[in-house]
Amino acid sequence: MKKLIAGNWKMNGSWAEARILTEKILEGIAADKGVADTCEFVIFPPFVHLGVVKESLTDPDSPLTYGAQDCGLHENGAYTGEVSAEMIRDFACEYVIVGHSERREYHHETNEIVKQKAAIADSNGLKVIICVGEKESEREAGQHKEVVGAQLVESMPENASVENTVIAYEPVWAIGTGKTASVDDVREMHGFIRQQLGERFEEPERVRILYGGSMKPDNARDLLATDNVDGGLIGGASLDAEAFLAIAKSA
Repeated sequence: MKKLIAGNWKMNGSWAEARILTEKILEGIAADKGVADTCEFVIFPPFVHLGVVKESLTDPDSPLTYGAQDCGLHENGAYTGEVSAEMIRDFACEYVIVGHSERREYHHETNEIVKQKAAIADSNGLKVIICVGEKESEREAGQHKEVVGAQLVESMPENASVENTVIAYEPVWAIGTGKTASVDDVREMHGFIRQQLGERFEEPERVRILYGGSMKPDNARDLLATDNVDGGLIGGASLDAEAFLAIAKSA
């Protein structure tokens, strides 16, 4: 199974910058054929930049795909400011992220909300990256497995399958802080997540588990070589094509 290298651009960039970044990533992949043999690539621009990314990715066999950073709770209707999973799929997106820690914290999204969003995304043919992760206080209290285990169970919809589900473990205390979980911490948590997936799926090894939390070129090699780490959900480093590709090459 190829590593999944996912770039979450968050709320960054202009229309022109989105085009340039997409094209630079494509050029970098084309310049190193080996990287496409070991990795799959997906980028998550802001909603308003999906159009320019789509225009840059016209090749149906492109090694780079794209998705949305979130989706609405409802199929359609009077929900000002929301973007539905159907609209996202209509834009030819392949993936959507749900339950990112920033959505859970700043928008007060519960496990039940994440589950509903994942179910709607699944039903619209999107592959769903479900994010889980503990806060620093929860880890210090020894509750990290309890928290992540509950998020897994309560955030995965009934229609989740090994084909349409990706899990991203993102320790909240390592997102945008410069802190990174140790290889031992990641190995332990990813092993725990794999075990939990085994209680849900017959072939849990087919579900990718990504690490998200200040993954950069200088730590990616060790993280991506860790058991049960099937790729990365990359934030800041994904805004620089060279850094993003360096992470992939380290795989």
